[in-house]
Amino acid sequence: MDISVVVPLYNEAESLPELVEWNRRVMEENSFSYEIILVDDGSNDGSWDVIEMLQLQHPAIRGIKFRRNYGKSAALNVGFEAAQGDVVITMDADLQDSPDEIPELYRKIREEKYDVVSGWKKKRHDPLSKTVPTRLFNSVTRKMSGIPNLHDFNCGLKAYRRDVVKCIEVYGEMHRYIPVLAKWAGFRRIGEQVVEHRPRKYGITKFGFSRFINGFLDLLSIFFVGKFGKRPMHFFGSMGVLSFTAGLFIAIWIIAEKLIDIAHNAKFRNVTEQPLFFIALVAIIVGFQLFLTGFVAELVSRNSTERNLYNIEKKI
Repeated sequence: MDISVVVPLYNEAESLPELVEWNRRVMEENSFSYEIILVDDGSNDGSWDVIEMLQLQHPAIRGIKFRRNYGKSAALNVGFEAAQGDVVITMDADLQDSPDEIPELYRKIREEKYDVVSGWKKKRHDPLSKTVPTRLFNSVTRKMSGIPNLHDFNCGLKAYRRDVVKCIEVYGEMHRYIPVLAKWAGFRRIGEQVVEHRPRKYGITKFGFSRFINGFLDLLSIFFVGKFGKRPMHFFGSMGVLSFTAGLFIAIWIIAEKLIDIAHNAKFRNVTEQPLFFIALVAIIVGFQLFLTGFVAELVSRNSTERNLYNIEKKI
């Protein structure tokens, strides 16, 4: 099968018939073999009834329904598990992503050998209250992720080689960072394509301002897990040793200064009267706790069933 289109959706009953028909037309015009996987993330507006009706009309449609709303990441993860196409396309169900972009996305994966191609909504039909935070968010993500060529990490329209989606796990709010997850999994050919951003035709957006805060926290999580997931002591231990050493050095310096003043019959302050002593004490305690945290994390990591699970690309 050439293409699997994975569409996570929540309360998008009005847009589904038009979205499916649009995808069907594009696929047939380009002679693609395909499937459309509609993942209903616990909708309560009759979206599942529409999916069942559409499946009777179009056998290429597959539907998955959650009992409750779990979020876009969970819907994508389940869709990735079910996908059978050589190229997996993701898009939102609100008709703001154009299926007409699919042939070029497919070509970049198949002919230019990209692992991931992310859409870039260069011209957006959103208010400033959404576009300005989005640009700031993308700028920070580019610097922290080490993927400088992507301008729109949160674009729902993306294309992947099947190997990519089978090697990553999307959870929490990690759908914004699938290119980052792919990079940490060893897929480094990540490209970008300018895509059309269409005005919303039905319904309202399902995301609020909190997504930017949650998104930044998720980015920190990805950065830490990707770099130190199998060696947490290298992070916590290093921070702990630095903090403990700094606190110990300050404490010794304060005590030595007092002893020198006593030896020279000079006026001196008691160690416990100096604020710097309490800073040193806190640093020593924090350093010890960080070291213990790293030790416990290392024990958990070594007892994990996935401690020696690695992504192997080829064998001969």
